[in-house]
Amino acid sequence: MSHSKIREDKTCLNCRHVVEQKFCPNCGQENTDSRKTFHHLFIHFFEDLTHYENAFWKTIRNLLFKPSTLTKEYLSGKRLSYLAPVRLYIFISFITFLLIALFPSNITEDLTKNDQEITSNFEKELKKEKGNWKEKSYLKSKTVDKSYFHLKTMKEIDSIQKYGKESEKLNTTTYWFYEKAVHVTEKYTKREIIEKFIESFFHNLPKILFIVMPFFAFFLWLFHNKKRWYYFDHGIFTLHYFSFLLLIFLIMFIIDRLVGLFGENSPMSYISGITSFIGTIWMLYYFFPAHHRFYGESRIVSFAKSICLFIINSFFILFLLTFYVLYTFINLH
Repeated sequence: MSHSKIREDKTCLNCRHVVEQKFCPNCGQENTDSRKTFHHLFIHFFEDLTHYENAFWKTIRNLLFKPSTLTKEYLSGKRLSYLAPVRLYIFISFITFLLIALFPSNITEDLTKNDQEITSNFEKELKKEKGNWKEKSYLKSKTVDKSYFHLKTMKEIDSIQKYGKESEKLNTTTYWFYEKAVHVTEKYTKREIIEKFIESFFHNLPKILFIVMPFFAFFLWLFHNKKRWYYFDHGIFTLHYFSFLLLIFLIMFIIDRLVGLFGENSPMSYISGITSFIGTIWMLYYFFPAHHRFYGESRIVSFAKSICLFIINSFFILFLLTFYVLYTFINLH
């Protein structure tokens, strides 16, 4: 709290309201001298920083180890001691996706190594073969990658559409999808498609989560008493739950990258494996105690509802991801 001298002028510097005591009754600003010493600014900054750090670490601790505590505290009106749900989610998601962008996945590197090994093996086999294959044209082609999709050329498809049996012909929608798929596989190798998909996925993941969250809260609303619980309550629960999921992922990601600095065969790699295992188990289990403690239902009822909600949300997320995969694949340029 500030110990600065109160101004003799009773007019608030911020809103021009009359101030009878220390704080303005209209805007809440302290009616003290606006010209501060460096010592005062330093102390004020330190006090604000300490308060924020205390609130931040208290929020993180409760979020990780006390399921639903933050939600219950927030809805009961105890809000100054913790970070607000929206601010918490934005902060964690920002740090998570920033680190993912700065330290991308090793999947593409593994794919590159695999492609190099496959090409090397084919080169060795070609040297042993006594066929009429032309090594240069074979290696330059994308047969290795395209064989994974087993797609016919558009000439073959058009021939079937024109001269084939009715049972073999494709309908308009299927033909359109097939044409897009052939175009993509002719232009990109399998590795390039996966790389672009991974890049697009992590770039659009925040949008996907924002789409999932309101539906997640809606499903919670469907399963609970409408008079006792408002959609707003389910929304706060959802924000805290998704913040927890992102935080656990962030912790596992940081540990994995730090351990990776010691090399793949380092004994430290076991730490990453153990952390990932424990973190995954905690992520899967966390929703059950959080749901039981927040909604105050019996363990059996809460468990049954949690299972139903888990299944419904899993199918919904699977639907979104399937749609996203098709959308990304079709719109590759």
